[in-house]
Amino acid sequence: MTTAEATVAALAAHGIGTVYALPGVHNDPLFDALFKAADRIRTVHTRHEQGAAYMALGAALATGRPQAYTVVPGPGLLNSAAALLTAYGTNAPVLALIGQIAQAAIGRGYGHLHEIRDQAGIIVRLADFSGRIRAPAEAPGLVAAAIRAMHTARPGPAVLECAIDVWGRSAPVEALRAPEPTPQPPIDDDAIEAAAKRLGQAKTVLIVAGGGAQDAAVEVTELSRLLQAPVMAFRRGRGVLDARDPLSVTLPLGHELWREADVVLGVGTRLFHGFQQWGVDDKLAVIRVDADPEEPERVRRPAVALIGDAKPILRRLIEALPPHNSARPSRFEELSERQAKLRARLAKLTPQIGYLDAIRAELPEDGIFVEEVTQIGFAARLLYPVYRPRTYISPGFQDSLGWGYAAALGVKDACRERPVVAIAGDGGFMFTATEMATAMHHRIPLVAVLFNDSAYGNVRRNQEERFGNRVIASDLTNPDFVRFAESFGAAAERARSPQDLRAALRRGLARSDVPTLIEVPVGPLPSPWEFIMLPRVRG
Repeated sequence: MTTAEATVAALAAHGIGTVYALPGVHNDPLFDALFKAADRIRTVHTRHEQGAAYMALGAALATGRPQAYTVVPGPGLLNSAAALLTAYGTNAPVLALIGQIAQAAIGRGYGHLHEIRDQAGIIVRLADFSGRIRAPAEAPGLVAAAIRAMHTARPGPAVLECAIDVWGRSAPVEALRAPEPTPQPPIDDDAIEAAAKRLGQAKTVLIVAGGGAQDAAVEVTELSRLLQAPVMAFRRGRGVLDARDPLSVTLPLGHELWREADVVLGVGTRLFHGFQQWGVDDKLAVIRVDADPEEPERVRRPAVALIGDAKPILRRLIEALPPHNSARPSRFEELSERQAKLRARLAKLTPQIGYLDAIRAELPEDGIFVEEVTQIGFAARLLYPVYRPRTYISPGFQDSLGWGYAAALGVKDACRERPVVAIAGDGGFMFTATEMATAMHHRIPLVAVLFNDSAYGNVRRNQEERFGNRVIASDLTNPDFVRFAESFGAAAERARSPQDLRAALRRGLARSDVPTLIEVPVGPLPSPWEFIMLPRVRG
């Protein structure tokens, strides 16, 4: 087999059925191998390297399964680097296959096409696992190691390089073996018992769910019931507990509950807001559940650390809890009243609420919402009801402006049977707007809602309010977005109210063969930041 053929065979053996790609001479043999394997692996090509990488990222976040993309070295790698960085920040299993210059020339500075000084050194800062395929026989093992690393300790992306003269090299390759299950660390029974005792004896428990809790929704829900513990989520943990449950809370109410709690159970989360903004003191015991053994003590030593996958750990914790936990009075009425008071406070965001309610009304329970770094996106983190895990897709702490449209294409491509709605501002949308050509070419019927205020709105408001109205570099000149979308052959229309948006969404979600763009002209929107940048309450 050639190195490329061995790599493709290994991808297929590990269940990777799509490669998002932008071709180039450094990877020609890889694309030839993909052509030969078209019955096992689809190739979805994009118009920019960032589009390919963001599509793989969106697909990985929506499915929880490894996804792959490939680009050329140098500019190709760097164009995709923001998506790799976001994959690292969101712990997404994205495998990047990056080309390289000729093997013997790497590191010599000859000036080959797309040569970059110490490409491997750049890659190692973007992923926890990286390697270079140097021969056909190495390919299956390195692919297996990369995918295993994605699910070992902290999940995240992996990168494999291969030189231009190695992809096409032929040599004997051992028969591919079935992928082995990823070993999980043993659960510490003593730590489980200690955590169960603390939780059972606590007066007021707060559960904080992050992206690492997405596959443990059943267990988080059961623990919440047993302990009558509210579950707070902000971005990546949305949907772990159904938003219709009174115990499901977003950031502002979580801020109040953090102050009141005597035990916090963090599940798959950095607890950034609590540790970095809200404060801790000796009266607050923190229990951490995290796949990364280094994470629990990064900021403050927890009372108990439980290392490994959240789902089996929480199941063991539920089993250990009853002897320590007496029946607790329901907090449903209390939390319902507090939720109502919060909604009254959030009413100042009425323009955003109207549009988010319109989206929620038209998107089915299993429909997927992809947010962007925009005014509606910030509000969605507080206001958009999420009913199921992996139905709210967020860029996490990187908040990568412009990621949304391309990532949402990956979400929809990977979840063809489910409705997907992406939102964007006019600023972020233009980062990857040309990927509408990709949507048309591959018939990806994504529905995108573009909120157009002709500005980087958050930046402009800061300049107006904090810098004496010295507005610079934040006003934008835009195309006619409806005509822009129609020029690709996409469906497009303009909605001027939440009612208009509902009708437009209904039409867009009914389409099965073309993408839809719905432009919503808006003026300046009320700021959500008083509900996000919250003051210290402990310590």
